[in-house]
Amino acid sequence: MKKLNKEDINQEVFDLYDDYAHNKIERRQFLKKLSLYAVGGITMSSLLSFISPNYIDSVLVNKDDARLDSKYITYNSPRGGGGIKALLSTPETVTEKLPGIIVVHENRGLNPYIEDVGRRAALEGFISIAPDALTPLGGYPGNDDEGREMQKKRDKNDMLEDFIAAFNYLKNHEQCSGKIGVVGFCFGGWISNMMAVRVPDLGAAVPYYGSQPDVEDAADVNAPLMFHFAELDKRVNAGWPAYEDALNANNKFYEAFIYPEVNHGFHNNTTPRYDEAAASLSWNRTIAFFKDNLT
Repeated sequence: MKKLNKEDINQEVFDLYDDYAHNKIERRQFLKKLSLYAVGGITMSSLLSFISPNYIDSVLVNKDDARLDSKYITYNSPRGGGGIKALLSTPETVTEKLPGIIVVHENRGLNPYIEDVGRRAALEGFISIAPDALTPLGGYPGNDDEGREMQKKRDKNDMLEDFIAAFNYLKNHEQCSGKIGVVGFCFGGWISNMMAVRVPDLGAAVPYYGSQPDVEDAADVNAPLMFHFAELDKRVNAGWPAYEDALNANNKFYEAFIYPEVNHGFHNNTTPRYDEAAASLSWNRTIAFFKDNLT
């Protein structure tokens, strides 16, 4: 079987996967269209395996990393899903109260990639919380396809309340300084955008390739924003110019970066959409932004 590299894959395959991953097409239609690209020694099984997430070999910070105290907790979301499971991570040796970061998952629940990002944030000197909005339905089921189907059953505004409740949980945590930011990816980018609108005390928000709020919401933005966009992500980028105009009209502080020649999901190191240079640069910018605004 031919070993595939990113360069072997037509950009249309990444666009097709994006449509599937964001519920624009059903799985049967996705597989039918994907089969058209299984040519020239590329089999359907190898193509499907290549574009699917590989969680086993992609972890950057192990769950038992000795530098961290990382554990599951349950907090209350009275206006959302009730008791919500989350991964709470802090540096092992905490001598002072730390700023907090809420890490918001994509449209598939708290998968291993997002847990890993939560641990990465903690290693930078923050107390991080990574909630699972699928908790009311039994939690992340162990694979993303099922996770997406489950998440479609929840109202996005109810899930927004779950992450606002995570902010309140951190705000009252004995190890948290009360200065809290949020970073989110895809669906989590939308949550991050909306928390900047809805949470008066939010210290900073960093949406990665997330859909924008309504332009009318820009007037209510309370937090400094840092946006990360992928140049090839036409779906999300289409809404950015109008929202940027609204932020400017309301004199809101933001920074925005569009990373050239990368796809939606470029930070996710478990799939071939990952771009190491863009992921590293954007993450370094994110951590510096949080340190500037939360410490």
